[in-house]
Amino acid sequence: MKHQVHVAIQIVPIGGGHPYPIIDTALEVIAQSGVDHRVGAMETVMQGPYDVLMDVARRAQEACLAAGADDVVVTMKVHARRQGDITWEEKE
Repeated sequence: MKHQVHVAIQIVPIGGGHPYPIIDTALEVIAQSGVDHRVGAMETVMQGPYDVLMDVARRAQEACLAAGADDVVVTMKVHARRQGDITWEEKE
């Protein structure tokens, strides 16, 4: 995919204590990546090139495991377009 996409990711840590600090670790990875993103109550949506966002999603999952989660259950949604970018503005 050569255009800008949206990727929504929800990471649910299992085991390793209370999930919120582990989820915060994933959010920190996303924030430090520099990709444009919006944090919601149930998922975080990132905007950018597909390959970049998939790499950030992978690193966020790995960070949760490194932070103590025994397992992670990950749900992702991708909005892509054949011609042109996906943008926040069109969804507002």
